[in-house]
Amino acid sequence: MDFQFNDEQEELRSIARAFLEEHCGSEQVRKAMESELGFDAALWQQIGAELGWTSVHIPESYGGLGLGYVELVALMEIMGEVLVCAPFFSSIALGANALIEAGTEAQQQEHLPGIAGGATRATLAFAGQSGRADADAIGVRARRDGDDYVLDGIHSFVLDGHSADLVIVAARAEGSTGGDGVSLFALPGGHAGLARRPLPTMDQTRRLAELTFSSARVPAAALMGEEGGAWPALSRTLQLACVALAAEQVGGAQRCLDSSVAYACEREQFGRPIGSFQAIKHKCADMMVEVESARSAAYYAGCVAAERSDELAACASLAKAYCSDAYFRCAADAIQIHGGVGFTWEYDCHLHLKRAKSSESFLGEPAYHRELVAQEIGL
Repeated sequence: MDFQFNDEQEELRSIARAFLEEHCGSEQVRKAMESELGFDAALWQQIGAELGWTSVHIPESYGGLGLGYVELVALMEIMGEVLVCAPFFSSIALGANALIEAGTEAQQQEHLPGIAGGATRATLAFAGQSGRADADAIGVRARRDGDDYVLDGIHSFVLDGHSADLVIVAARAEGSTGGDGVSLFALPGGHAGLARRPLPTMDQTRRLAELTFSSARVPAAALMGEEGGAWPALSRTLQLACVALAAEQVGGAQRCLDSSVAYACEREQFGRPIGSFQAIKHKCADMMVEVESARSAAYYAGCVAAERSDELAACASLAKAYCSDAYFRCAADAIQIHGGVGFTWEYDCHLHLKRAKSSESFLGEPAYHRELVAQEIGL
């Protein structure tokens, strides 16, 4: 398979890299992650309304560009390089994908144009209180009450859940287990009976929240698809999100490698650059192998997602598992190559290490996804 981007995709990447290097540098990232919302509203406006990145893979019939998942993967990689503080992943890889996979025509017409234009920030609440990505993690209960549904329970680790305008909630019927009885509901972020609490996080560049549903009454119109039959669509949504996250991890790993090589060439010890020492050379070479292997896995998964192939489940898990390990190892090695300054606030190494660790756990840890790959190939 040819993993080269075409001219239009390369142009998209070039524009994205130039824009983010100017508007999302280290100083801007630190300022955004310390803000109340956790992102720069002006930057988000530019990303959505002006550049149109939020519309990349949303169908044209819903206000998007309809380009495809390869273009989204290309963007996510560039965003991972600079640790973008914005509700892009939550809105596009989670919220928009959930609507595309599970939403009714009316719900897609209502919500997708706003997401495509950057006016609506969306997210997906699915992890229960455990943070896992499997069906059994869903602990919020949904019961029918007349023409409405009533939701009770807690979803933790909801990405950008504290500020999302639209929350897509996974809930299960009383007495159901596994993938049976799972439904999805599209709710406004300020819905009555929904309490949102920001959570303290190790990765300050990515905000998480706890959502508590206390007898939250939901109209039947909020139900996405068939009652109790949402798990296949939700599972596919999570697989697509894994592909996007893997691409972001590749970008972060590449930045760790680039910064390490640059530092090794300029930092001198014993009268010569530390990059001339064999131990540093070997570490940088190992990082390069990790990055290129991870990139191949993410790109292949992106192509599979774009073609809506039956391979998606296996390829998404493979990419998520490998890219998670690769990013964390590259971030850890970057700190080692930088030495003592790698731990200081002034350098970005620690930001990448924290993002790598949080991304490793989000949507399922590597061991979980390796098990899924084994199941998919019949081991």
